[in-house]
Amino acid sequence: MWMNNAYVSGYVALIGRPNTGKSTLLNHLVGQKVSITSRRPQTTRHRIIGIKTDEHAQVMYVDTPGLHKTEGGMMSRYLNRAASGSLEGVDCILLLITSNGWKDEDEQA
Repeated sequence: MWMNNAYVSGYVALIGRPNTGKSTLLNHLVGQKVSITSRRPQTTRHRIIGIKTDEHAQVMYVDTPGLHKTEGGMMSRYLNRAASGSLEGVDCILLLITSNGWKDEDEQA
């Protein structure tokens, strides 16, 4: 039930390791393909925003690059900065993990 029939809006960041399904989830949530999906890691290199609007709310989903181990190379450091920067100003952070369960690499997220 929506309070006072108020229309609400907000930003939700999708974060996690590479290939956890962030872009696939974004496409499903907004009902169209707005983010490229691939089995290959590092497909998403910049934040991508997908917007879902209905009569009660507008949600802006922020698809982020996968978070990498900090000891990685220059590309990993760049993608980590891009992902971390995408978290500024969001209202909610959704951490995705693989169906295999929690891994040590998920701790960095």
